[in-house]
Amino acid sequence: MVVLNLKAVFSTLGALVFFLGVALLLPMGIGLWYGEASWWSFGATALVAVVLGGGAWRGLGGTASQDLRVREGFAIVALAWLVLSLVGALPFLLGGVLDSFTDAFFETMSGFTTTGATILGGAGNPNIEEVPHAHLFWRSLTHWLGGMGIIVLTLAILPILGVGGMQLFKAEVPGPSADKLTPRVRETAKRLWLIYVGFTVIQVVFLLPVMGWFEAVNHAFATMATGGFSTENGSVGQYNSGYIDWIITAFMFMAGINFALHFRLLRGQSITVFKDTELRVYAGICVVATVLVSLTIWEPVVAWLPNTAGMERSFAGYATFQEALRFGAFQVVSIITTTGFGSADYEVWPALAIGVVFLLFFVGGMAGSTAGGVKVIRHILVYKNSFKELRQLIHPQAMIPLRLNGAVVSSDIMRNVLSFVVLYIACITIGTAVMNILGYDLLSAIGVAISCVGNVGPAFGLFGPTENYADIPAVGKWVLSILMMAGRLEIFTVLILFVPSFWRR
Repeated sequence: MVVLNLKAVFSTLGALVFFLGVALLLPMGIGLWYGEASWWSFGATALVAVVLGGGAWRGLGGTASQDLRVREGFAIVALAWLVLSLVGALPFLLGGVLDSFTDAFFETMSGFTTTGATILGGAGNPNIEEVPHAHLFWRSLTHWLGGMGIIVLTLAILPILGVGGMQLFKAEVPGPSADKLTPRVRETAKRLWLIYVGFTVIQVVFLLPVMGWFEAVNHAFATMATGGFSTENGSVGQYNSGYIDWIITAFMFMAGINFALHFRLLRGQSITVFKDTELRVYAGICVVATVLVSLTIWEPVVAWLPNTAGMERSFAGYATFQEALRFGAFQVVSIITTTGFGSADYEVWPALAIGVVFLLFFVGGMAGSTAGGVKVIRHILVYKNSFKELRQLIHPQAMIPLRLNGAVVSSDIMRNVLSFVVLYIACITIGTAVMNILGYDLLSAIGVAISCVGNVGPAFGLFGPTENYADIPAVGKWVLSILMMAGRLEIFTVLILFVPSFWRR
């Protein structure tokens, strides 16, 4: 007995591949603009994607009349990220940028999931500056499309999913629950993307005085998607510009905020926005962590701190507090929003600063933002639930509701949150074990696992902010790619496909 409506699933996947083919025309145009011979790799991939994707879409009758249930929604989203990454990897191979399909797939999956982990610059792969403009633009474009979600983008411009659209929206939008801004999901998607495009354009305008248009667009794409791919091997730090650091810091912070709150703020509902508990906690964590890190990396404080394990210092600290604040704020916001841009090597900072940065790897941005990670709202709910249980022990007969923003949180949502945390830790454990088996030390193994599941990018040890992922064996790259996808799609969307009952009525 057929459990899934396979016609609806493959028809929708065909539509998404068709759209991907259209998107590939943009980097092809960039290649032609710069006179790069590899432009054809995007044209060829686009042709294949448009013909095969469009054929599957139209040949199976489209999806307008298909009633997509929750099962189809989860299947389409999970399979879409896999299929789109497989197709999106082809230009790297056809253009001669990368020799290995594993590397091409890893780079593309890292882009679509907005992880920002790269294999460029190591193991015989070209440095980022040596990569053609077309391919650099494609890396950033995968970020930008994946940031808000290529599924939501398709909902916004192609009215093909009908009544089943909300199932896809629920499965793709980050956070415990999808916040519908308007009654119709297609209108919701359009408004989300209008805000997203608007912020991107504004950031480009702010960066143009100090960057070329190509660099400004690429960094804006990566910032708003909280991705982290840069056009420079030394990331944002290579520009050594306080102006650039502060502009990107501000937009990373905004990208880590629930886009539903941006929407409400634009509608003049500022009071409800600033009363939001998650926003207050998110901003508070950023401020407290920034102050702690900035003080710890300030020269007078560094000189006062004891040496780590009695070893000679390799980091003298920043001479002025303004400079320490600039680097501290940038790295704090970059890590908590899982953007992963680097303006400094945080691994040479004092132990306290490294410890704060490490803890931020487990936080993430707000639900409904483009950021990855656990999300601030889940931390709040776990904290509130823990104290609720303590009070329940003292007053076992009392009815103690769990509230957030004045509303009672249902037991279903709380169960979902706790299950997510358990599965999140399980994914990190699996990633750590695999990397340990491949011969990596514990710090590097757990760092890269946390980074990939949380979609951060840089990690610790051999995968710090100045390193790359090029030397990881092929099996490790495939495992990390799946972990990136699981993290980006909130764990459940991917893992549910491995539950036997999902395939039974």
